[in-house]
Amino acid sequence: MKLDNDSNRIATFRFKKYDANIMGLCLTLHVNLQLSLRKTSQALQDLYGFRVSHQQVANYCKLAAMCVRPFVDHYDYKPGKTWTADETYIKVRGVKTFVWFIMDAVSRSIIGYRASSNRSVGPCVLAMRMAFNHIKNIIPKGFRFIADGYSAYPLAAQQFLEHFGNKMKFKITQVLGLTNDDAVTTKFRPYKQLIERLNRTYKASYRHTNGFDNLEGANYDLSLWVAYYNFLRPHKHANFKSLNQVPQIEKAGTMPGKWQVMMYLGQQQMLKMQSQTEA
Repeated sequence: MKLDNDSNRIATFRFKKYDANIMGLCLTLHVNLQLSLRKTSQALQDLYGFRVSHQQVANYCKLAAMCVRPFVDHYDYKPGKTWTADETYIKVRGVKTFVWFIMDAVSRSIIGYRASSNRSVGPCVLAMRMAFNHIKNIIPKGFRFIADGYSAYPLAAQQFLEHFGNKMKFKITQVLGLTNDDAVTTKFRPYKQLIERLNRTYKASYRHTNGFDNLEGANYDLSLWVAYYNFLRPHKHANFKSLNQVPQIEKAGTMPGKWQVMMYLGQQQMLKMQSQTEA
């Protein structure tokens, strides 16, 4: 049940042939423009004359996900008091795998996410823990958590109450079915539709992968997509700007430069977390 489940692999930024800008180009083509690994490799050769194999593109993406994720997960989103949650599914080696999302309904930022091999309470708790870390595990007055009728959400709320006590006491507002048959469902249906649109947006970006080879790769790809959605993607809701504008990222100008800055910020967050652990 560890949140910061970092990989045990050793990673390095000592590029043998190319530099960090080529890595930023790979991320821009693969994540932003939704090209597959092989099409990204082909685009780099056709547009810029760089011969980067599709496996090297995958290695760049794994390394970037390891660096970016601490920044994305520990960024202060200043979430509001209304959250909405849902789960969708993807394929890992042809087997159905689940992706959990928790969104702040005001800013539309993704504040909790998790890819899991099952639809049990455990992955739901992990996604909710990631979200509740942004409010220091203290429920504000007037807080509302909106989800569908799946039983994992009320069970997860019971776990938070048992572990943290009354400071984490909250109820799940359930939007049931596809039609508005009761007053609660009618009132909160628009919030449920927000997270449903998020699911469709994510799955549109996932289709070019034709599924993943393992769950670790699915989590890497999900981390990069959440980073892109929260900090780089223009949104109509935000006047076609990013949801969370970080001055260091905005000053980079080009998209490959923005990816490099996000990796740098992630490394700084890693050092901060390590120093806190040692202290």
